[in-house]
Amino acid sequence: MCIRDRSYTFDPLTFDGFRELATADGLSRHERVGFPDSYRDGYETAIYRDIRAKLSNLSRSRQTVFDIGCGCSDLPMLLAETSRQRKHELVLCDSAEMLGHVADEPFIRKEPGVFPRELSDLIAEFAGRVDAILVYSVIQYVFVEASIFDFLDACCSLLAPGGQLLIGDIPNVSKRKRFFASEAGVRFHQEFTGSEDSPVLEFNAVERSKIDDAVVLSLIGRARAAGFDAYVMAQSSELPMANRREDLLIVRP
Repeated sequence: MCIRDRSYTFDPLTFDGFRELATADGLSRHERVGFPDSYRDGYETAIYRDIRAKLSNLSRSRQTVFDIGCGCSDLPMLLAETSRQRKHELVLCDSAEMLGHVADEPFIRKEPGVFPRELSDLIAEFAGRVDAILVYSVIQYVFVEASIFDFLDACCSLLAPGGQLLIGDIPNVSKRKRFFASEAGVRFHQEFTGSEDSPVLEFNAVERSKIDDAVVLSLIGRARAAGFDAYVMAQSSELPMANRREDLLIVRP
């Protein structure tokens, strides 16, 4: 991770990299979770509204809710407020350093450690009991650092009948390329950069560490083969990266 005059260039972030961000001096709550302020500031209410529309179990009462890789931006705070109002049990999983930025509440249980590798006891305790799981802007780091199928399997094992898992804000490089190859994408790029240049795109290339259509569809297939319903869902147009990110909703029938 390189920080220069609050302009950030991140190496591929790992669990330990996020721990470093959590304890670094002078960072905003968005920067601590790996985003420049321009990508999240003023957007998290809209992001949470989109999450609520997909994780409909959050609108019920007395649910068991997990947020895996919760971070310390406004999103876990908004989820905590919903949990307070709806009398949910909320389990937050992340590093101890990240969790230290989240206020302690009687209905919140904090579980520090790498999911699922270091939280096997927690997974066994809640197996088949969780009504809603949020994994937001996290799966891309799992993909680089660990087994994405092991992560998915562990999440699915937690779901109660009718339980919902939202793997949200997936940066799909295939979707990104489709967008920037379109007329709308070219206009977006030119307006953003202030130039008349077209985006530089490379197709039919190996792109290590990047999630593409094949990865997203393999997660769909994996979940369905295990007996779950699974869907790729578009993000609301209100969201800042909706034109190049998407969500995955998995439901236990």
